[in-house]
Amino acid sequence: MTGSAATGPTAVLIRHGDYHQRKNVPSALQPFPLTENGKAQANSCGEELAKWLSDEHLSLNPIVYSSCQLRAWQTAQLACDVLIKHGHSLTIEQTPSLAERSVGSAANLTLDEIESVLIEDPRFDAPPVAWKSDSDYCLPLQGAESLMMAGQRVAGHLTRTTAEQPAGTVTLHFGHGASFRHAAHLLGVLSRDQIAQYSMHHARPLHLCHIENGTWAHIGGTWKIRQLTDKTLD
Repeated sequence: MTGSAATGPTAVLIRHGDYHQRKNVPSALQPFPLTENGKAQANSCGEELAKWLSDEHLSLNPIVYSSCQLRAWQTAQLACDVLIKHGHSLTIEQTPSLAERSVGSAANLTLDEIESVLIEDPRFDAPPVAWKSDSDYCLPLQGAESLMMAGQRVAGHLTRTTAEQPAGTVTLHFGHGASFRHAAHLLGVLSRDQIAQYSMHHARPLHLCHIENGTWAHIGGTWKIRQLTDKTLD
């Protein structure tokens, strides 16, 4: 893990570990657990965080935030178990504010099934090509969000829970790649083009520092470069 000295409180964004995701289904609110590989990733995450906090002499917020999806909560639980063994006292607080982009009433349907629903419903137009990755497109279904709406939700959470912490304090947030990336854009960390260029590694911390003037900066951890053939749905 790399990173420069923080000039303000730091939000550490951690995408969940590898999990039992249904094929060709938007990850969204899928309820499935981590794979064995995902559990190993979460444990490694805890060790990585423990070393970084010790090396940099940083204070860890005892409240750790996780989305309500099992894969994120499990990642948080396993990583926190490691941190607790290293002497930290932590409590996990689940919040829907960190959820992945919701597809509403189409939750857990395949991409083809979602498109068929819209085509067969006389109230709706067929979705645009590549609607899944369109940051501004929102399915016309109850409870659905656009990716940018999800990012706004996550950005608001990060500001509320991190910005008011003392300088040098680290707050952990376990959530999801797409909503984290869109939040990073809305916080001024990623350009619009970079949202599509980057993904996030499973259970690898990425650090955003809140600066005194109200801006945010990427100070540690690395984005995953998205390949042209990358078909990830999270």
